Amino acid sequence: MQGYFWFVGKRALQLLAVVFFGISATFFVTHLSPIDPVEQVLGRMTARANFAPEAIVAMRQALTEMYGTNEPLLSQYINFWLRLMRGDLGPSLLAFPTPAMALVMRALPWTLGLLITSTIITFVIGNLFGGLAGYAQDNKFFKAFGIVAMGLQPIPYYIVAFILLIIFGFLWPVLPISGGFAMNVTPGWNWTFVGSVLTHSILPALSLVLVGFGGWFIGMRALVSNVVTEDYVTYAELAGVERKTIVGGYVMRNALVPQFTALAMTLGGVFSGTVITEQVFNYPGMGSLLIDAVNAGDYSLVLAVSTVSVSAVALAIFIVDLLHPLLDPRVRAE
Repeated sequence: MQGYFWFVGKRALQLLAVVFFGISATFFVTHLSPIDPVEQVLGRMTARANFAPEAIVAMRQALTEMYGTNEPLLSQYINFWLRLMRGDLGPSLLAFPTPAMALVMRALPWTLGLLITSTIITFVIGNLFGGLAGYAQDNKFFKAFGIVAMGLQPIPYYIVAFILLIIFGFLWPVLPISGGFAMNVTPGWNWTFVGSVLTHSILPALSLVLVGFGGWFIGMRALVSNVVTEDYVTYAELAGVERKTIVGGYVMRNALVPQFTALAMTLGGVFSGTVITEQVFNYPGMGSLLIDAVNAGDYSLVLAVSTVSVSAVALAIFIVDLLHPLLDPRVRAE
């Protein structure tokens, strides 16, 4: 047990290092870009109304002091981490004076719900059917399923999203194609709102599932094809052990261990897929918020979204990594 705690400590240090360098990279990328957020805000404000030159100068000075863009880059970097420790990244230029973190906290549940749901469904379907296909290699249904899985797996997320949008939004308009819930529904913990949220999430989640389950299917089928040739599986079959016990207890259980490792590696890719999917379906998650922030040159909002995204994905990978030694006793945690 002491070895496992040492393993957790090393993985925790790796987690902190990943979060630190990931957030730092985002900070320098945004601050070294040629886009000036202050000028972006002034451009939008002056386009809506006529301001006196003195007022524009005063607003430019006030915004520059508020965001500290007149300070050296190192000072801005240190101040950024000090503000981040307090959970305050300043107001968003896109929705001034709303705090950037407040906008992120509103969008985070939508992205987490979509990401967690699609990942679980994809992982379960892909591994279940892949395992059965690897064990029953002559089954015609699983052969056909494998052809479909291999055909969908290389297609980009946005292509599948556009196809679903055309089919269910125009050719057969039975599902909503935009937003997180119906406009005439009041948000709250009631069946009307929950049902509307679930209905609006079908197409975004389906686009992620259709693209993602192929990789799990192919990987699991290959793993099971190797496991079924092991001596202990052959001995269990000759000993008359029930087939469901062999498939579930001997074959699938052992083949799932590498898949959990792969799950940690694919979480980042799934998150990038949600960014594209949310933009296609105008889903009110962090992906849509990030695109709007980048287009508006909103440093604070980009950093807030990136900070939460990097931390969430790194934490999910950390949790999956900690489960690996518990799932496979052959792995030595130390």
